[in-house]
Amino acid sequence: MRPAARCCLLAVTSLLLASSLLVFSASLFPPSSFVGISPQDEKYYAGSTIACRDGSKTFPRDRLNDGFCDCPDGTDEPGTSACPEGKFYCRNVGDVPRILFSSRVNDRICDCCDGSDEYDGGVVCQNSCLKGGADGLSNGDSFLSIDTESDQINMKEKNFGIDLEDLVLYLKGLRVFTILELASLIGLMAFVCRRTKLRQKQRRNYTNIYTYIEELLRHQHSYLHGCRKFLLR
Repeated sequence: MRPAARCCLLAVTSLLLASSLLVFSASLFPPSSFVGISPQDEKYYAGSTIACRDGSKTFPRDRLNDGFCDCPDGTDEPGTSACPEGKFYCRNVGDVPRILFSSRVNDRICDCCDGSDEYDGGVVCQNSCLKGGADGLSNGDSFLSIDTESDQINMKEKNFGIDLEDLVLYLKGLRVFTILELASLIGLMAFVCRRTKLRQKQRRNYTNIYTYIEELLRHQHSYLHGCRKFLLR
């Protein structure tokens, strides 16, 4: 292949690769920085610098929904699954709004009836919101449904905390069991080493006795040989 053709091929390949990376990276972030934010909270996120709701720190607006968790309570990532404590707000226009755990964002399951929780293109969610279904609801009913969702989330978090405590207790019991097994193994190894040393000591004793008898017999043989010489003179 000629150098010019090779350069053209490399340029086209690099361009296609760059385009693919741009498309892939674009699919990881929400189409708007206000995705997952309730209309009542849009003013809170309108400033150039936003404070975490727990008061731990602040972050610039360009880090809102950027896929990196800056606030421990998930204030900066309402539209992504980056923060474990984040909450995603489904607008569900024409239906009842809903609040989700942020871990359910882009999990290939359509949780919001408007499909706003699955924006990365991994799954196509049909808009199943009831058109006009929320017209008969008063604002109080709408906020009541949101409060109900919040109560359900708090209950799930409480159950998760209980399960986590059970897991910690189980791991503690497992660690105690492992320590007992290790202690038993150490005791068994010490017993085997002691028996081995005793056997070696017995063997040394037997060797010493055998050497003593052999030396005694040698002296006796020398004595008898001397006596025989004396008698034969």
